[in-house]
Amino acid sequence: MPTLIDTNQDLLEIARQRVDDLRRLQAAGLICKSGDFYPSVHYPPITMYQPMTQEELFRTFTMPADGMLDVYMHIPFCEMQCVFCHYPVKLGKQLAEKDRYLTALEKEMDIYMRLLGIDIIKVRSVLIGGGTPTYLTLPQLERFLKYFTRRCDLSKCEQFNYDVDPNTMTGPEGLERLRIMKDYGVNRLTVGVQSLSDMILKKMCRPHNAARAIEAVRNCLEFGYIVNIEFIFGYPGQTLENWMEVMEKAVTLGVDEIQLYRLKVEAYGDHQGAVKKYKQIKPSEVPSPENSLMMKQLAISILSRNGYHENLRRVFSKKREHYSVYAHDQCCNLQDQIGLGLTGFSSLRDRFGLNTQYFDEYYRCIDEGRLPLNRGIVRSQEEQIRWSIILPLKNRDVWKPTFQERTGVSLDTVFRKKIEKLKASGLVTENATNLALTPLGCFFADEVAQQFQHPRYMPFPPDAYERGPLHPLEDCQP
Repeated sequence: MPTLIDTNQDLLEIARQRVDDLRRLQAAGLICKSGDFYPSVHYPPITMYQPMTQEELFRTFTMPADGMLDVYMHIPFCEMQCVFCHYPVKLGKQLAEKDRYLTALEKEMDIYMRLLGIDIIKVRSVLIGGGTPTYLTLPQLERFLKYFTRRCDLSKCEQFNYDVDPNTMTGPEGLERLRIMKDYGVNRLTVGVQSLSDMILKKMCRPHNAARAIEAVRNCLEFGYIVNIEFIFGYPGQTLENWMEVMEKAVTLGVDEIQLYRLKVEAYGDHQGAVKKYKQIKPSEVPSPENSLMMKQLAISILSRNGYHENLRRVFSKKREHYSVYAHDQCCNLQDQIGLGLTGFSSLRDRFGLNTQYFDEYYRCIDEGRLPLNRGIVRSQEEQIRWSIILPLKNRDVWKPTFQERTGVSLDTVFRKKIEKLKASGLVTENATNLALTPLGCFFADEVAQQFQHPRYMPFPPDAYERGPLHPLEDCQP
């Protein structure tokens, strides 16, 4: 019987072309020589912020003119720690600990509102993440949603997102969770499927199997949610063929969005995932950078063949309106967003604050009546220019009027040599109103965005790159 490899030679040929692109861009200095990957999720990267106090972060801050905010709430509890996870969590039921945390989170909302001088949070969009934010008992979930929605004006909320784990969306209790969330206005769910291969799920230390994930997705769809499902590629044990099998299954589930993540080995959050040690112990199981990129292209081809097209970076949907409004507001529109809970972050128009990664410090700060911030930055004009290019370019495009509003300068006057080189390499395109990635640039979006980072925030040392025209240190000043 023919295999997927046999019947998809046309897709494999397109994927092999991406390996040629990789080698060409490595020679140009865009991608590090080893082919290692580091995501451009924030700027500066989460692990690179300096100590900062609440007073320093908010000394000159003023609320946006319309008073609207995007809101993130972090709930750091999981059934078990996934091998790929780079965030600190507490494991197991821990009912008393969860109650303690929910009490602190409620107090943090009140502290934040006092600091901002408001009596209710006017919400543009919401994301509840973790951890596994649905890994609460039903009474705990309802308690949280009740006090959260009491402190928020959701009348103009465009989207209420929840990250969920398949196990918490199945069985009678899972169905009740879905009902409770629906009753409180949640309308979009991101289901952490990660794989539809039981063998890979076991290697990931996921608490569910493929059948449970499919059951969860169907339950979410039946309740009328917009459903986004996540997958990781480049994971130990994955091959081109078993990855294609996963993607072919994914497109049959009828979900609104499918999101792809490349495996991140080095910590990009506050906890070094066990995947780094796994890679050291079993290096032969880890797909090469070339195969990882072929997996990405194979997924894009299979998704495209089934009507899914990239909408927001790494998110593929059939309809233009299906994407995370929270992510778009924060990374494309650069609008003010506050984050609460352990490791929560607030991304504001010219500054960024990051909460502590330590539970004891988190509780102590809340008991003292202050925010649990411990790191951050108030950006200089130069860093504001970099931030205002990196996040929008990585995720969609840089809208020139917004850039000028955020920085006080025209995009037409900064990074001109860098931008011209990226154009010449077929990675970006530009017109009178915006700077955008080409299809090739979209494929290597993280590395293109890193061209605009300050040298002190580069993920790899200078000698990790070939000294080509796109070496990160070439033309690196605005």
